[in-house]
Amino acid sequence: MRTLPADPSLIDSRQAAWRLLATLGLVVLGNSSMYIVSVVLPAVQTEFGVGRADASLPYTLMMICLGLGGLITGRLADRHGLMPVMWVGALAVCGGFIWAGMSGSIWAFGLAHGLMGLIGSSSTFAPLMADTALWWNRRRGIAVAICASGNYIAGTIWPPIVQHGVETVGWRQTYIMLGFFCGVGMFLLAMLMRQRPPLVNLTPANASTVPVDRSRPFGLKPAHAQGLLFVAGMACCVAMSMPQVHIVAYCSDLGFGAARGAEMLSLMLASGIVSRLVFGVISDRIGGIRTLLLGSFLQGVALLMFLPFDGMVPLYIVSAMFGLFQGGIVPAYAIIVREHFDPKEAGARVGSVIMATLLGMALGGWMSGWVFDMTGSYHAAFLNGIAWNLLNLCIASWLFWRVRQTERGAAARA
Repeated sequence: MRTLPADPSLIDSRQAAWRLLATLGLVVLGNSSMYIVSVVLPAVQTEFGVGRADASLPYTLMMICLGLGGLITGRLADRHGLMPVMWVGALAVCGGFIWAGMSGSIWAFGLAHGLMGLIGSSSTFAPLMADTALWWNRRRGIAVAICASGNYIAGTIWPPIVQHGVETVGWRQTYIMLGFFCGVGMFLLAMLMRQRPPLVNLTPANASTVPVDRSRPFGLKPAHAQGLLFVAGMACCVAMSMPQVHIVAYCSDLGFGAARGAEMLSLMLASGIVSRLVFGVISDRIGGIRTLLLGSFLQGVALLMFLPFDGMVPLYIVSAMFGLFQGGIVPAYAIIVREHFDPKEAGARVGSVIMATLLGMALGGWMSGWVFDMTGSYHAAFLNGIAWNLLNLCIASWLFWRVRQTERGAAARA
């Protein structure tokens, strides 16, 4: 089952394009569980008789396990290739959905989501982003953006489907049907991922990026640079999780109903698809670190917009703005790793940063519920998210300054 790396001539080829299409399908199916928890949160909270923070724990556990699993599956994909990793992931997604649908307590429900995160969804997140970055050079930004947009496509199509299922057959039966559909689909698409990616060092195609010393990313030791990206990834996603995880519950508390909240979540994530594609084009022109800096700033602006508005129409508008402004952040990390680190370590390093983003989503999802339980409103939770976003913005600004110093030094030597 182990194959040799693909010929470098296949980079940016038609084969790479077909592989990207299969990758997109895997991401849409494998990441379905990330967004439906927020849809069933009110029903699960009522059935199990728990508080908002406890009802948010399954999402938190899933995201923690998804982050840890991304590190593991990234290393396994580097070593053994994608196909066997995808097959195991398909079994975990199928089994996790069925287990959750048959669970008798909030803890069993949470453990089932932990299984899906650790082995299932993790196989279709960081490993696929790292793989995509290795198959493209001239259009690397848009290719990684298409791969990452599968996550938001999942968030766009699954919430209304699941909401309809909850209203017609109940959340349990909906989960079981999802398990069979997503598991079988992932297994079939995984058969198209047998070929290992090319492993070559190519200078990024965007004109604003000069050749870099991959043994000293940002002029730092690799471990130090990786650590900064880890903290930045966690911080941006603590901020990002507040609207994504709690918008349905927020709308229910405001009296608009869970269905309106599910629509806002779908709108938010549909806007995120557009955002990721646009930011992909931008990153091909300006590079990964500048894209991260721009996305972080815009996400902070969008979070601020949630504070003064709590009407239904304004929330639809702000939800769309949030999706449009923040969609380019997570793909930027994969671009940064590809531009500044050794490509042979791409799976593990992207997995580490994606793990940080998912831990941030997990922490932010639980923290927002805890702040709500403590204060009785989401106003303080939005302020908490804004503070975490400022931390990400500071790190991105400093790394950008380091890149600028490197570029100026290279220009002076030329």
